[in-house]
Order: sequence, then structure tokens, then C-alpha cells
Amino acid sequence: MLALGAWLVLQDQLTAGAMIAASILLGRALAPIEQLIGGWSVVARARSGWASLKTLLAATPLSDPKTKLNRPEARLDVKGLAVMPPTGGKPIIQQVSFAVSPGQALGIIGESASGKSTIGRVLTGLWLPSAGSVCLDGATLHQFSEIDLASYVGYLPQEVALFDGTIAENIARLQTDKTSEAVIAAAEKAGAHDMILGLPAGYDTVIGAVGTPLSGGQKQRIGLARALYGDPVVLVLDEPNANLDAPGSAALNAAIQQIKARGGIVIVMAHRPAAISECDLLLMMKQGRVADFGPRDDVLRKNVRNHAHVAPAREVS
Repeated sequence: MLALGAWLVLQDQLTAGAMIAASILLGRALAPIEQLIGGWSVVARARSGWASLKTLLAATPLSDPKTKLNRPEARLDVKGLAVMPPTGGKPIIQQVSFAVSPGQALGIIGESASGKSTIGRVLTGLWLPSAGSVCLDGATLHQFSEIDLASYVGYLPQEVALFDGTIAENIARLQTDKTSEAVIAAAEKAGAHDMILGLPAGYDTVIGAVGTPLSGGQKQRIGLARALYGDPVVLVLDEPNANLDAPGSAALNAAIQQIKARGGIVIVMAHRPAAISECDLLLMMKQGRVADFGPRDDVLRKNVRNHAHVAPAREVS
């Protein structure tokens, strides 16, 4: 543009000022084209990502609709369970077997990285077993649809994550057909009703990334209410009293008692003895395998006796 303008100036067909003005106007006119060329790499990456997504979706077809089973009874049977980590490598747990009957609570204890949380993820259907089976009332978990299984199994993870929304929406798991009665009933069972009423807007208090900040104990109680929503058949609790004070622990034990009284099953993964006070059975894990299983008092008495037997020997030596 400048070369053409200079040539026209030398030919006395254009003034120098007109040349500068023309170059500015043409530069403004070509700016959208320059921006399009500069952003073409983004367009190319978007097309590549879209093609990869289509390939992935084509390789993962939609699952066929499953026959809706009746609401199962609280009978949980785990046989020869083995789980590989999603990234591959050594199995996290191997040959884990146990059974829990209606009205019973099972405590799973063990050292860190012994496989306690992995069992909880498998029982909720989050992880698939590499070997063995997990049956609820005689049916393996994959025979239930994801929506049905979510209503039959309540889960309180070790680290509670809440969604952006109201407390009522979090307790109801963001379900659009939630009822106020069911939300309040779940909060009362978790001992969180009075705590929620003390918040600025009660059940309509907005929480999450931009909402009202909550303490660890408050999150734990709301997470417990979310797990109890809809009266699940099986309740899985991973370190449920990690952030609870004394009243919160009492409310937790009361919730476990209520579920046992109505014939449900409770699975508790814990380090603290207070968390297994309501458990009837105890499963001790060690390095991904079952170290002991049986009635709670028998397992505790056996392991405490062994520990007490070893301790004096070290003092003598």
C-alpha cells in the first residue's frame, strides 16, 4: 500500500497526506482479515478436538436400557473382590470377601492406603471391580441403572464437595423433582436441621464457590444429609466423623441407629474408635487384603490381645 501510494505521489496523482490517509483506511479495512488469519490456529485446534470427540463417542456407544428392578433388600455380598487403579499397576485390593445382613453395620478399619476408601468407591459403583462381584439383594451392581443405584446407595466421601447452589439443592443432589419434606427429613436424620436454620437464608442459603463459606463440620453434616436423602438401602460413610464435634458425632451415631432399625445396612470406613461404636461387624484391612473379619468385639479383642502380648516382650528384650 505504501509503495503504491509513493508511486502515485511521484506521478503527481496523489498528495503525501492523501497517501497516509489511504494507508490508514486500508489498514482498518484489512484488520478483520488479519485477525481471522491470526486466530486460524484456534479454529484448527477446535476442529481437531471436535473430530477427536466424535471418534471417542463412536468408540463408546450408549449402554442399552436396563430392566428396572424392584427396590432391593439390604443384603450385601462381596466375593473375591479385586480392584486395579484406573491408571494401572498393582492391585489396590485383592480377594476381599464379606457379607452384611439387614440391620447390620460394618466397620472397615486399617492403616492408611490399606484399601478402605477403594472398597467404598466400589460399593457405590464409582469404580468397577477387576475381579470378583458385589451383589445387592442377589443382583450385581451393574444390573441397576446409575439413577436407581444412586437412590439405593448413599455415599459420604472422605472429602465432602458441595455444588454451587442452595443447601436444599445440595441435599437433594440437584434433582429437579425434589420435595421440601424429603430434604428436611434427610437434614433432621443427619442432625443438621437446626444448623441449617441458623444460616442466613436457611435451606435457601447459597453455598459453593461464590456462596456462603462453611466450616468443615458444617460441610460434613450437609454431606451426611445428602447421603441420607431418599432413605438409601446401603449407606457408605468414609471417615464420617473426621470434622465433627461431639454433637455431630452423636447425630451421626443416631443416624446409623435409625438405618439399622429400619433394616438398612451401614458401611463405615474409619480410623477413630468412636466411628465404629455402632458397628456390629468389623473388617480389618492390611495391604489390600482382609486381615480379620467377624463380630466387632471379637476382632477388637483378638487384635488388642495380640498387641498387648507383643508389647511386654519388647520391654523384656
